[in-house]
Amino acid sequence: MPFPALQIGDLKAQTPIVQGGMGVGISLSRLASAVAKEGGIGVIAAAMIGMTQSDVAQHPVEANLRALKEEISKARAATSGIIGVNIMVALTTFAQMVRTAIENKIDVIFSGAGLPLDMPKHLLELCEEKKEEFKTKLVPIISSARAATVVAKKWLSRFDYLPDAFVLEGPKAGGHLGFKPEEIDNPDFALDKLLPQVVEAVKPFEDKYGRKIPVIAAGGVYTGEDIHRYLELGASGVQMGTRFVATHECDADEKFKQAFVKARQEDITIISSPVGMPGRALYNEFIQRSRDGLTKPFKCIFHCVKTCNREKTPYCIARVLLNAMRGRLEQGFAFCGANVYRVNSIISVHELIESLRKEYEAVEA
Repeated sequence: MPFPALQIGDLKAQTPIVQGGMGVGISLSRLASAVAKEGGIGVIAAAMIGMTQSDVAQHPVEANLRALKEEISKARAATSGIIGVNIMVALTTFAQMVRTAIENKIDVIFSGAGLPLDMPKHLLELCEEKKEEFKTKLVPIISSARAATVVAKKWLSRFDYLPDAFVLEGPKAGGHLGFKPEEIDNPDFALDKLLPQVVEAVKPFEDKYGRKIPVIAAGGVYTGEDIHRYLELGASGVQMGTRFVATHECDADEKFKQAFVKARQEDITIISSPVGMPGRALYNEFIQRSRDGLTKPFKCIFHCVKTCNREKTPYCIARVLLNAMRGRLEQGFAFCGANVYRVNSIISVHELIESLRKEYEAVEA
């Protein structure tokens, strides 16, 4: 049996895979359009997307909004498939980023690193201001059934708007995690446990309003067999990040990708990020220097994240992630998922999707 389609409202992805949004600059238009061409949902990460713009230090807001427009335009020129953006709630430019993405007719906005309680407001205001119907789907990224219920109730009471889908991100995800450090390895918070709870929490809203709210499982999804398991548990699709880093089309430098290929299980570590959340990354000398107190507070010029304690944090998270994306890992580090040690080669997005499809079909056979 082939992959089932992932339906989000009137959007239909023939491949039920969302490519996770990975900032800073890891997933831009090249990767997103390649995934969309294969029938999945390709995602551009908005987090400090303008770091490569020449005027980002002088005009960070304008540079980031301009870069977001450019990347959406490039992705649109490359494919007629489904393109989304990932916009962190913690960004100081969250509202402007959301409005810019909607105005540029993005198909889906995925939003986490906080609960996006105001997101529908921007869509509804733009429809009113422009006298135009914008069809962007709004998809919160959550880590519990309670969060799904809170967001759905808030959106309904304040905006009469139901989430178009949810991404449930479990503790094996890469980058910033929506869990306390002690919850990350606790079996009670495993994705397999959380997914049925979220599906159950969403069902009353589906029943009352007569429409499907797909739940997309994320965090540690690695094989076609994994995809099959999570769909059996009630998910309508999956989100994958780490596997797409190890593709030719990934927007990161080759050295960044090779760090994934060379990674061992013992290289995976949990850091305390300046963003104020734990994060999963590949251990290296930069992380050790930070833990040893050898990195120093800096003068912040970007003011990119609301939750960053700029006076005390020992490094700029945007700067070190940009360094890593450019292959300068001695001056930064790579975020990764819990299964990064299983990566052993760089392949094309087409090859990856086809291998996942065959693995899925083998379970169905």
